[in-house]
Amino acid sequence: MMTRVDLRNKKVDHGRETMEEEKLEIVDLSSMSLDSLPNPSLNLATICKLDLSNNNLQNIPESLTARLLNVVVLDVHSNQLKSLPNSIGCLTKLKVLNAAGNLLAFLPKTIENCRCLEELNANFNKLSMLPDNIGYELVNLKKLSVNSNKLMLLPHSISYLTSLKVLDARLNNLRSLPEDLENLINLQVLNVSQNFQYLETLPYSIGLLFSLVELDISYNRITSLPDSMGCLRKLQKLSVEGNPLVSPPMEVVEHGLHMVKEYLSDKMNAGHRSPLKKKSWVGKLVKYGTFNGSIRNHHSNSEEREGFIMSEYRSIDGLASPRYTGIFSPRHRFFSPKRIFTR
Repeated sequence: MMTRVDLRNKKVDHGRETMEEEKLEIVDLSSMSLDSLPNPSLNLATICKLDLSNNNLQNIPESLTARLLNVVVLDVHSNQLKSLPNSIGCLTKLKVLNAAGNLLAFLPKTIENCRCLEELNANFNKLSMLPDNIGYELVNLKKLSVNSNKLMLLPHSISYLTSLKVLDARLNNLRSLPEDLENLINLQVLNVSQNFQYLETLPYSIGLLFSLVELDISYNRITSLPDSMGCLRKLQKLSVEGNPLVSPPMEVVEHGLHMVKEYLSDKMNAGHRSPLKKKSWVGKLVKYGTFNGSIRNHHSNSEEREGFIMSEYRSIDGLASPRYTGIFSPRHRFFSPKRIFTR
Protein backbone atom coordinates (compact mmCIF):
# COMPACT_ATOMS: atom_id res chain seq x y z
CA MET A 1 0.00 0.00 0.00
CA MET A 2 1.48 3.33 -1.06
CA THR A 3 0.95 6.55 0.87
CA ARG A 4 1.97 10.00 -0.40
CA VAL A 5 2.95 12.45 2.31
CA ASP A 6 3.49 16.14 1.62
CA LEU A 7 5.30 17.51 4.65
CA ARG A 8 4.66 21.07 3.54
CA ASN A 9 1.15 20.66 4.90
CA LYS A 10 1.62 17.79 7.27
CA LYS A 11 -1.41 16.92 9.37
CA VAL A 12 -0.86 13.77 11.39
CA ASP A 13 -2.97 12.20 14.09
CA HIS A 14 -0.22 11.48 16.60
CA GLY A 15 -2.21 8.65 18.07
CA ARG A 16 -2.00 6.87 14.69
CA GLU A 17 1.43 8.12 13.63
CA THR A 18 3.19 4.77 14.12
CA MET A 19 0.71 2.99 11.90
CA GLU A 20 0.91 5.68 9.21
CA GLU A 21 4.71 5.53 9.17
CA GLU A 22 4.61 1.87 8.28
CA LYS A 23 2.76 2.67 5.04
CA LEU A 24 4.80 5.73 4.06
CA GLU A 25 6.42 5.48 0.65
CA ILE A 26 6.50 8.95 -0.96
CA VAL A 27 7.78 12.10 0.74
CA ASP A 28 7.66 15.56 -0.84
CA LEU A 29 9.86 18.20 0.79
CA SER A 30 10.27 20.31 -2.33
CA SER A 31 10.08 24.12 -2.53
CA MET A 32 10.14 24.69 1.21
CA SER A 33 13.16 27.05 1.26
CA LEU A 34 15.02 24.56 3.43
CA ASP A 35 18.62 25.37 4.37
CA SER A 36 18.99 22.05 6.14
CA LEU A 37 16.96 18.93 6.64
CA PRO A 38 15.02 18.49 9.88
CA ASN A 39 15.62 15.48 12.09
CA PRO A 40 13.42 12.84 10.53
CA SER A 41 10.51 11.51 12.57
CA LEU A 42 9.76 9.02 9.82
CA ASN A 43 11.01 5.53 9.23
CA LEU A 44 13.35 6.30 6.34
CA ALA A 45 13.52 2.67 5.27
CA THR A 46 9.88 2.85 4.15
CA ILE A 47 10.46 5.68 1.66
CA CYS A 48 10.70 4.73 -2.01
CA LYS A 49 10.51 8.27 -3.45
CA LEU A 50 12.02 11.38 -1.90
CA ASP A 51 11.77 14.87 -3.39
CA LEU A 52 14.10 17.49 -1.88
CA SER A 53 14.20 19.72 -4.97
CA ASN A 54 13.98 23.51 -5.16
CA ASN A 55 15.41 24.26 -1.74
CA ASN A 56 18.61 25.87 -0.46
CA LEU A 57 20.32 22.71 0.76
CA GLN A 58 24.11 22.83 0.86
CA ASN A 59 24.56 19.24 2.01
CA ILE A 60 22.67 16.04 2.68
CA PRO A 61 23.65 14.18 5.87
CA GLU A 62 25.49 10.92 5.33
CA SER A 63 23.44 9.25 8.06
CA LEU A 64 20.16 10.18 6.40
CA THR A 65 21.11 8.84 2.99
CA ALA A 66 22.44 5.60 4.43
CA ARG A 67 18.98 4.81 5.86
CA LEU A 68 17.09 5.31 2.59
CA LEU A 69 17.49 1.62 1.87
CA ASN A 70 14.38 1.27 -0.30
CA VAL A 71 14.46 4.57 -2.17
CA VAL A 72 13.94 4.21 -5.92
CA VAL A 73 13.74 7.90 -6.92
CA LEU A 74 15.83 10.64 -5.32
CA ASP A 75 15.31 14.18 -6.58
CA VAL A 76 17.64 16.88 -5.22
CA HIS A 77 17.70 19.21 -8.24
CA SER A 78 17.93 22.99 -7.87
CA ASN A 79 19.68 23.26 -4.54
CA GLN A 80 23.15 24.48 -3.60
CA LEU A 81 24.80 21.12 -3.08
CA LYS A 82 28.56 21.12 -3.49
CA SER A 83 28.78 17.36 -3.11
CA LEU A 84 26.63 14.27 -2.75
CA PRO A 85 27.09 12.06 0.31
CA ASN A 86 29.36 9.04 -0.04
CA SER A 87 26.62 6.96 1.56
CA ILE A 88 24.67 7.27 -1.69
CA GLY A 89 26.41 4.02 -2.52
CA CYS A 90 24.07 2.33 0.00
CA LEU A 91 21.09 3.03 -2.26
CA THR A 92 21.20 -0.29 -4.05
CA LYS A 93 17.58 0.02 -5.28
CA LEU A 94 17.96 3.55 -6.67
CA LYS A 95 16.77 3.86 -10.28
CA VAL A 96 16.48 7.63 -10.81
CA LEU A 97 18.83 10.28 -9.45
CA ASN A 98 18.23 13.93 -10.37
CA ALA A 99 20.99 16.21 -9.09
CA ALA A 100 20.72 18.90 -11.77
CA GLY A 101 21.12 22.58 -11.03
CA ASN A 102 23.56 22.36 -8.12
CA LEU A 103 27.24 23.20 -7.53
CA LEU A 104 28.68 19.69 -7.80
CA ALA A 105 32.35 19.57 -8.77
CA PHE A 106 32.44 15.75 -8.77
CA LEU A 107 30.26 12.71 -8.23
CA PRO A 108 31.20 10.37 -5.37
CA LYS A 109 33.00 7.22 -6.46
CA THR A 110 30.51 5.21 -4.42
CA ILE A 111 27.79 5.99 -6.97
CA GLU A 112 29.21 2.99 -8.81
CA ASN A 113 27.44 0.82 -6.22
CA CYS A 114 24.01 2.02 -7.38
CA ARG A 115 23.85 -0.78 -9.91
CA CYS A 116 20.07 -0.49 -10.43
CA LEU A 117 20.44 3.12 -11.59
CA GLU A 118 18.68 3.72 -14.91
CA GLU A 119 18.69 7.53 -15.15
CA LEU A 120 21.32 9.95 -13.91
CA ASN A 121 20.81 13.68 -14.39
CA ALA A 122 23.71 15.90 -13.35
CA ASN A 123 23.09 18.77 -15.77
CA PHE A 124 24.01 22.35 -14.86
CA ASN A 125 26.70 21.67 -12.30
CA LYS A 126 30.48 22.23 -12.18
CA LEU A 127 31.63 18.70 -12.95
CA SER A 128 35.16 18.51 -14.34
CA MET A 129 35.25 14.70 -14.44
CA LEU A 130 33.15 11.60 -13.92
CA PRO A 131 34.18 8.59 -11.81
CA ASP A 132 36.62 6.44 -13.79
CA ASN A 133 34.72 3.18 -13.34
CA ILE A 134 31.20 4.52 -13.74
CA GLY A 135 30.64 2.63 -16.99
CA TYR A 136 31.89 -0.69 -15.68
CA GLU A 137 29.45 -0.72 -12.78
CA LEU A 138 26.25 1.08 -13.85
CA VAL A 139 25.29 -1.64 -16.28
CA ASN A 140 21.58 -0.76 -16.19
CA LEU A 141 22.00 2.94 -16.96
CA LYS A 142 19.77 4.01 -19.84
CA LYS A 143 20.04 7.80 -19.73
CA LEU A 144 23.09 9.84 -18.77
CA SER A 145 22.67 13.63 -18.82
CA VAL A 146 25.76 15.69 -17.94
CA ASN A 147 25.25 18.77 -20.11
CA SER A 148 26.31 22.25 -19.05
CA ASN A 149 29.32 21.24 -16.97
CA LYS A 150 33.11 21.54 -17.34
CA LEU A 151 33.92 18.04 -18.53
CA MET A 152 37.07 17.77 -20.63
CA LEU A 153 36.87 14.01 -21.15
CA LEU A 154 34.40 11.18 -20.74
CA PRO A 155 35.95 8.19 -18.97
CA HIS A 156 36.86 5.22 -21.13
CA SER A 157 34.44 3.07 -19.13
CA ILE A 158 31.52 4.99 -20.65
CA SER A 159 31.85 2.75 -23.69
CA TYR A 160 30.75 -0.22 -21.55
CA LEU A 161 27.29 1.16 -20.79
CA THR A 162 25.59 -1.43 -22.97
CA SER A 163 22.08 -0.45 -21.82
CA LEU A 164 22.58 3.27 -22.51
CA LYS A 165 20.02 4.83 -24.87
CA VAL A 166 20.64 8.55 -24.37
CA LEU A 167 23.95 10.33 -23.77
CA ASP A 168 23.74 14.11 -23.45
CA ALA A 169 27.14 15.78 -22.96
CA ARG A 170 26.60 19.10 -24.73
CA LEU A 171 27.87 22.41 -23.41
CA ASN A 172 31.06 21.08 -21.88
CA ASN A 173 34.78 21.38 -22.69
CA LEU A 174 35.15 17.96 -24.31
CA ARG A 175 38.43 17.47 -26.18
CA SER A 176 37.58 14.03 -27.52
CA LEU A 177 35.26 11.05 -27.16
CA PRO A 178 36.28 7.52 -26.10
CA GLU A 179 37.71 5.53 -29.00
CA ASP A 180 35.79 2.31 -28.34
CA LEU A 181 32.14 3.27 -28.67
CA GLU A 182 31.01 0.08 -30.40
CA ASN A 183 29.81 -1.48 -27.15
CA LEU A 184 27.03 1.13 -26.89
CA ILE A 185 24.78 -1.19 -28.85
CA ASN A 186 21.53 0.41 -27.64
CA LEU A 187 22.52 4.07 -27.93
CA GLN A 188 19.84 5.97 -29.83
CA VAL A 189 20.60 9.63 -29.05
CA LEU A 190 24.07 11.16 -28.78
CA ASN A 191 24.45 14.89 -28.20
CA VAL A 192 27.97 16.34 -27.91
CA SER A 193 27.13 19.72 -29.39
CA GLN A 194 28.44 23.09 -28.26
CA ASN A 195 31.83 22.08 -27.00
CA PHE A 196 32.88 24.90 -29.30
CA GLN A 197 36.66 25.25 -29.84
CA TYR A 198 37.51 22.04 -27.98
CA LEU A 199 36.01 19.09 -29.87
CA GLU A 200 37.80 18.68 -33.22
CA THR A 201 37.40 15.01 -34.14
CA LEU A 202 35.02 12.08 -33.78
CA PRO A 203 36.24 8.51 -33.22
CA TYR A 204 35.98 6.08 -36.12
CA SER A 205 33.96 3.73 -33.91
CA ILE A 206 31.00 6.09 -34.12
CA GLY A 207 30.10 4.19 -37.29
CA LEU A 208 29.44 1.08 -35.17
CA LEU A 209 26.62 2.69 -33.17
CA PHE A 210 24.07 0.66 -35.09
CA SER A 211 21.07 1.80 -33.00
CA LEU A 212 21.85 5.52 -33.35
CA VAL A 213 18.85 7.58 -34.48
CA GLU A 214 19.90 11.14 -33.52
CA LEU A 215 23.39 12.62 -33.57
CA ASP A 216 24.07 16.23 -32.68
CA ILE A 217 27.64 17.47 -33.13
CA SER A 218 26.78 21.09 -33.94
CA TYR A 219 28.93 24.05 -32.87
CA ASN A 220 32.24 22.28 -32.47
CA ARG A 221 35.52 22.44 -34.45
CA ILE A 222 35.03 19.27 -36.47
CA THR A 223 36.47 19.40 -39.97
CA SER A 224 35.83 15.83 -41.09
CA LEU A 225 33.16 13.22 -40.41
CA PRO A 226 34.47 9.65 -40.09
CA ASP A 227 33.81 7.59 -43.22
CA SER A 228 32.25 4.92 -41.02
CA MET A 229 29.22 7.15 -40.44
CA GLY A 230 28.06 6.14 -43.90
CA CYS A 231 26.97 2.85 -42.32
CA LEU A 232 24.62 4.35 -39.73
CA ARG A 233 21.49 2.96 -41.33
CA LYS A 234 19.09 3.96 -38.53
CA LEU A 235 20.34 7.55 -38.34
CA GLN A 236 17.44 9.94 -38.98
CA LYS A 237 18.66 13.26 -37.58
CA LEU A 238 22.11 14.74 -37.93
CA SER A 239 23.03 18.24 -36.74
CA VAL A 240 26.37 19.57 -37.98
CA GLU A 241 25.76 23.33 -38.03
CA GLY A 242 28.56 25.52 -36.75
CA ASN A 243 31.47 23.23 -37.72
CA PRO A 244 34.19 24.08 -40.29
CA LEU A 245 33.43 20.91 -42.26
CA VAL A 246 35.67 20.03 -45.19
CA SER A 247 34.66 16.38 -45.55
CA PRO A 248 31.97 16.04 -46.63
CA PRO A 249 32.08 19.39 -48.45
CA MET A 250 29.25 21.84 -47.95
CA GLU A 251 27.79 21.17 -51.40
CA VAL A 252 27.16 17.59 -50.22
CA VAL A 253 25.92 18.64 -46.80
CA GLU A 254 23.38 20.99 -48.34
CA HIS A 255 21.72 18.07 -50.13
CA GLY A 256 20.79 16.41 -46.87
CA LEU A 257 21.43 13.35 -44.75
CA HIS A 258 21.03 10.80 -47.54
CA MET A 259 23.75 12.42 -49.62
CA VAL A 260 26.08 12.70 -46.62
CA LYS A 261 25.69 8.98 -45.93
CA GLU A 262 26.29 8.14 -49.58
CA TYR A 263 29.36 10.37 -49.77
CA LEU A 264 30.91 8.81 -46.67
CA SER A 265 30.08 5.28 -47.77
CA ASP A 266 31.61 5.84 -51.21
CA LYS A 267 34.70 7.37 -49.63
CA MET A 268 35.14 4.36 -47.35
CA ASN A 269 34.65 1.94 -50.23
CA ALA A 270 37.23 3.75 -52.33
CA GLY A 271 39.85 3.93 -49.61
CA HIS A 272 39.28 0.74 -47.66
CA ARG A 273 42.61 -0.78 -48.72
CA SER A 274 44.58 1.97 -47.00
CA PRO A 275 45.51 3.09 -44.49
CA LEU A 276 45.73 -0.03 -42.34
CA LYS A 277 43.54 1.51 -39.64
CA LYS A 278 40.66 1.89 -42.06
CA LYS A 279 41.13 -1.66 -43.32
CA SER A 280 40.53 -3.03 -39.82
CA TRP A 281 37.35 -0.99 -39.46
CA VAL A 282 36.03 -2.16 -42.81
CA GLY A 283 36.60 -5.71 -41.63
CA LYS A 284 34.51 -5.06 -38.55
CA LEU A 285 31.73 -3.44 -40.53
CA VAL A 286 31.63 -6.33 -42.99
CA LYS A 287 31.55 -8.77 -40.11
CA TYR A 288 28.57 -7.01 -38.60
CA GLY A 289 26.86 -6.98 -41.99
CA THR A 290 26.54 -3.22 -42.20
CA PHE A 291 29.02 -2.30 -44.91
CA ASN A 292 28.27 -3.18 -48.51
CA GLY A 293 29.92 -0.38 -50.36
CA SER A 294 27.80 2.34 -51.91
CA ILE A 295 24.28 2.85 -50.58
CA ARG A 296 22.99 4.77 -53.52
CA ASN A 297 19.30 5.44 -53.69
CA HIS A 298 17.95 7.61 -56.48
CA HIS A 299 14.44 7.83 -55.10
CA SER A 300 13.18 10.97 -53.42
CA ASN A 301 15.15 11.86 -50.35
CA SER A 302 12.71 14.40 -48.96
CA GLU A 303 12.23 12.43 -45.74
CA GLU A 304 15.95 12.06 -45.25
CA ARG A 305 16.44 15.75 -45.88
CA GLU A 306 13.92 16.58 -43.20
CA GLY A 307 16.03 14.63 -40.74
CA PHE A 308 19.19 16.52 -41.58
CA ILE A 309 19.28 19.64 -39.43
CA MET A 310 21.36 22.44 -40.82
CA SER A 311 19.42 25.66 -41.04
CA GLU A 312 18.02 25.67 -37.52
CA TYR A 313 19.57 24.06 -34.48
CA ARG A 314 17.32 22.51 -31.89
CA SER A 315 18.70 20.39 -29.09
CA ILE A 316 17.02 17.31 -27.63
CA ASP A 317 15.09 19.22 -25.02
CA GLY A 318 15.36 22.72 -26.47
CA LEU A 319 17.69 24.08 -23.81
CA ALA A 320 21.11 23.90 -25.40
CA SER A 321 21.79 27.56 -26.08
CA PRO A 322 24.34 29.15 -23.74
CA ARG A 323 21.95 32.00 -23.04
CA TYR A 324 19.74 29.62 -21.11
CA THR A 325 22.35 28.29 -18.74
CA GLY A 326 21.87 30.99 -16.13
CA ILE A 327 18.24 30.22 -15.50
CA PHE A 328 19.09 26.82 -14.08
CA SER A 329 21.26 28.17 -11.30
CA PRO A 330 20.02 27.53 -7.74
CA ARG A 331 18.83 31.15 -7.55
CA HIS A 332 16.71 30.96 -10.71
CA ARG A 333 14.39 28.00 -10.46
CA PHE A 334 11.35 29.01 -12.43
CA PHE A 335 12.50 26.82 -15.34
CA SER A 336 13.69 23.93 -13.18
CA PRO A 337 12.83 20.41 -14.34
CA LYS A 338 9.27 19.32 -13.60
CA ARG A 339 8.94 17.77 -10.18
CA ILE A 340 8.27 14.08 -10.01
CA PHE A 341 6.11 14.25 -6.92
CA THR A 342 2.77 15.93 -6.52
CA ARG A 343 0.50 16.42 -3.64
